[in-house]
Amino acid sequence: MQYRVAIYFTEMMRALGYPRLISMENFRTPNFTLVAEILIWLVKRYEPQMDIPSDVDTETDRIFFIKAVAQFMATKAHIKVNTKRLYQADGYAVKEMLKITSVLYSAMKTKEMASGDKVEEDNSKFKFDLGSKIADLKAARQLASEITSKGASLYDLLGKEVDLREMRTAAISRPLEINETEKALRAAIKEVLESVDKTKDMLNNVSSDETSLESKMEKKKQELERNQKRLQTLQSVRPAFMDEYEKIEEDLQKQYETYVEKFRNLSFLEQQLEDYHRLEQDRFEETENTLRMMQHKLREEERRLMRSGGDTRSVTHTCMTHSINHNQHHALDDTHTN
Repeated sequence: MQYRVAIYFTEMMRALGYPRLISMENFRTPNFTLVAEILIWLVKRYEPQMDIPSDVDTETDRIFFIKAVAQFMATKAHIKVNTKRLYQADGYAVKEMLKITSVLYSAMKTKEMASGDKVEEDNSKFKFDLGSKIADLKAARQLASEITSKGASLYDLLGKEVDLREMRTAAISRPLEINETEKALRAAIKEVLESVDKTKDMLNNVSSDETSLESKMEKKKQELERNQKRLQTLQSVRPAFMDEYEKIEEDLQKQYETYVEKFRNLSFLEQQLEDYHRLEQDRFEETENTLRMMQHKLREEERRLMRSGGDTRSVTHTCMTHSINHNQHHALDDTHTN
């Protein structure tokens, strides 16, 4: 069925003069761009001056485009199309577009049959008249669009005639009672008078509220002036304890400067003491290292003398040993003394 519909549609579009070739393969998958292009072309065939938005990049733009086309076809051509199927942009959309092309195709065929052999003559005359009376043509188009819209609204109103007829008949057939009419009019007049009284009361309240607000504003202004004068008086008067406060503030500043100076001196002395202890420790370690080296040399000398076995050398070595030990003890005593 869709294959046959697609064939009909492509043939009709070709006969109507669509500038692009349409094949059945174009609608195997959704092709919204092609559908939008075809719909714009069909709308222009109905109304060349109609402005349809051609932006269909986003989903919102596509929905707005489909709604605009459907509304135009419903009001201008009285053709009802399914917007959901048009949005699908596949074979189902072809069925909906076929409704529009069928009307255009039948109109073209009717015109060709009525014209006969005088088509070219009529076309030339029409072109001549169109060129000479463009203003009349625009006015006629505007009137035609207004007639179409008025006809659509009239059709909607006539659709409600069935219900309205029953209500109108019931209202006409009901006997008119003067007492009820007078009662309704009196009630309406009473309501109007009550609303007038309420409006007057509101106006009176507005005037009284305005007066009270003005009096309050005047009181606030006077209070503000008094407070400003009091502030100026307080700023001009010097407090009794201000001299003592300034003196104490000066003393506090001096005490703080003294504290800062002493703190800096204490920090410097502590740093100097720490450096002195470090130097003493380094000197002590250096002396101990020197003594260890001398003891090591003496032991090596003893071993060498023992190997040689000489008595004279032994006596000399013993003397040197005593002398070195004496010097070591003297050096240690000096270190401890320092």
